[in-house]
Amino acid sequence: MVLRKTRRILFSLASLYLLVLVALAIAAPLVSPYSPTEQFLDRRFHPPGPTNFLGTDNFGRDILTRIIYGSRSALVVGIVTVSVALLLGGAVGLIAGMGPPAIDSALMLLMDSVLSFPTILLAITIVSFMGYGLVQVMLALGIISSPIFARLIRAETLSIKTEGYIEASRALGTGPVKIVFRHIIPNIMSKVIVQCSLTFAQAVVIESSLSFLGVGIQPPAASWGLMLKDARNYLVQAPWMAIYPGLCLALTVLSFNIIGDSLSERFNPRLNDLV
Repeated sequence: MVLRKTRRILFSLASLYLLVLVALAIAAPLVSPYSPTEQFLDRRFHPPGPTNFLGTDNFGRDILTRIIYGSRSALVVGIVTVSVALLLGGAVGLIAGMGPPAIDSALMLLMDSVLSFPTILLAITIVSFMGYGLVQVMLALGIISSPIFARLIRAETLSIKTEGYIEASRALGTGPVKIVFRHIIPNIMSKVIVQCSLTFAQAVVIESSLSFLGVGIQPPAASWGLMLKDARNYLVQAPWMAIYPGLCLALTVLSFNIIGDSLSERFNPRLNDLV
């Protein structure tokens, strides 16, 4: 009982944090005190204070403003990445699960080939071919994440299509497309939703990593990864440049992971019985 209550509190706190983050990202021009790219060279390395609540960076830009606008980049990358991965991986997984063994084997071999590459290395390779920028990062992350959805949806499809009600539906003459939309997709949505939350968190981390390495979102745009990249040479002189964007990145990823774990437990009756 105590464990369940603790998990509910964590779920509530994580949800509240993400709601505030989304609200700030949507209303960024209204709540941000400055422009994210405006430079005030006479305010370089100002510590947190009344004028700049979280301090300024090496160009005099307001840290709080750039964090708020950076949340926009993080959330947009996460949403588009999950959408692309779900569409690509979902289509591959359903075709592999419902199709003949030869197609299943070929598609899963392709997905396993993508998964065999280190994630960051593959992301850098795809972005290098397509060019640097926000759109390229989102497409690259969507392609990289699609095999996870493909394997999950294929496994669930193979399990569900042997159920008695599916066989009865086939016997009544229901076509495979109608079976997929009427029976398969509704029964796998719970696990897909959990995977979406986990993939969202992973996309935010990888986007920040690519921006930190200089192959993601390009300056002067606001990105948590770019802010950490700028801060690495001033960790002693201006530690707030790294502390605040790093905390936002960590809390965002942690919140999505908490929500993913909580949803997994709620959708799994066996786990609910254990706590």
